[in-house]
Amino acid sequence: MTEPPLKSTRQRWDEKYAEAERVWSGKVNPTLREVAARLEPATALDVGCGEGGDAVWLAEQAWTVVGLDLSPVALERAAAAAAERGVGERCTWVAGDIEDANIPKRLGPDARFDLVTTHYVHEPRDVRAAAWLAEAAAVAPGGILLVVGHHPDDEHPPGRGPRDTSVLFTPDEVEAVLAGAGGLDVEEAEVRTRTQDTADGPLTRRDTVVIARRR
Repeated sequence: MTEPPLKSTRQRWDEKYAEAERVWSGKVNPTLREVAARLEPATALDVGCGEGGDAVWLAEQAWTVVGLDLSPVALERAAAAAAERGVGERCTWVAGDIEDANIPKRLGPDARFDLVTTHYVHEPRDVRAAAWLAEAAAVAPGGILLVVGHHPDDEHPPGRGPRDTSVLFTPDEVEAVLAGAGGLDVEEAEVRTRTQDTADGPLTRRDTVVIARRR
């Protein structure tokens, strides 16, 4: 099956966000909270930032943040959330795909960040390696890349989660791609388990978590 073009993908996400006032919780992802706590606030790039939950939280912790997402609808909500929480001046919002060759130019003259984070961005096998390499290239010397996604063994709430499980990935897959990036040391590559309470009972959530540092 041929993957639809980027424009169609963007339209699908815009339609998804248009279906509800809020799609995601707006809360920071716990793995990001943990990793950021080890670092001094500096510059961050949130890839696939959605409605801005992680990016706005980072800005509240004194980070200067660029949020990147395909959906302009999501970015409008992210900007509104940042303004409402008093950190709009710390945030920049960019519509696009990390794999787009023009993105580094649009991110600014330096386009290297002390923290590059991406949570639950699930792309087809034939493009996700390029995304991870592009994210790795955006990490400044001494900086951190944090990749978090649903593991193939994850239990999704009924009716939610990717229908195509081939978009899910393991820590080994991310680590293998980053080994070809050059200049990155993988510090953690593991499956983390957590319990989520739902209306249908508790679910075991399994996340792929990879943390790498640029030398």
